[in-house]
Formats: sequence, C-alpha cells, structure tokens
Amino acid sequence: MPRIRRDLARALRLLDLSHAELSVAFVGNDRMRRLNARYRAIDRTTDVLSFPLSDSAPPRRQTSSSPCPLPLGDIVICVPKASAQAGEYGVTFREELLRLLVHGLLHLAGYDHEINAYRKRKMQDKEKQLLEALQAMA
Repeated sequence: MPRIRRDLARALRLLDLSHAELSVAFVGNDRMRRLNARYRAIDRTTDVLSFPLSDSAPPRRQTSSSPCPLPLGDIVICVPKASAQAGEYGVTFREELLRLLVHGLLHLAGYDHEINAYRKRKMQDKEKQLLEALQAMA
C-alpha cells in the first residue's frame, strides 16, 4: 500500500493536482461486474472504473485561498482482471496495477477516451507520459 500511495501522490503532482484526494478500492470479479452493470449497463467485469465527483475537470494547482484538499472521486480496480492482464501483456502485476491507477486517475482528472478519436489519443499520450515519468522516479 505505501508504494501505491507514493505512486498516486507523484502522479497527482505531475498533473498539478497535489492538493487533491481520492479513494481507491480493490475488488474481485463479481463485485466489479455488478458495479459495471449498475453504472455503465455493461454486464461483465472490467479492469478499472472511475467515479469522478464532478462532471468538469478539476482545477489545477491549489490557490492560497483553498487550503482544503480537492476531492476527485473513486477508482475501483479488479484485482483478478489486473493479474490476468499482467500475464497477457507480459508485465508484472505492479506495472499493470500502476497502469490501471494512472488510467483511473486520468478519468478523474477529466480525460475521457470514449468521446472521440482525438480525446482517446490525448488520453493515451498522457497515460504514456505519466507512466514513463513514474517509472523514471522509481
């Protein structure tokens, strides 16, 4: 858990969101399938879901007039799915977990790859940039 917190704190700093807070939940296949069915009307498991607390992108950088943390939302990761994907992609479980955390965090930060090809490419580029920066810090 300390590594996850450290990586998320670093990712938040890289996104100019160091004043933000979020929650992360790790669930199994059944729970993730139920969440995906309830909130996305897709009755199957998925690797990561994000639940932003706002429909708009969060403000970057904290101002002196806002000392309280900015709540971003929740990230839910399906551990069995992440483990299976790590094997499929030929990466470690930790690497896949970090990719899913970054992906979920970008959704909370206002990125959305499901809108159009441009937004998808923009999110993929930012995900790659963040992962490379985080790996360089490790």
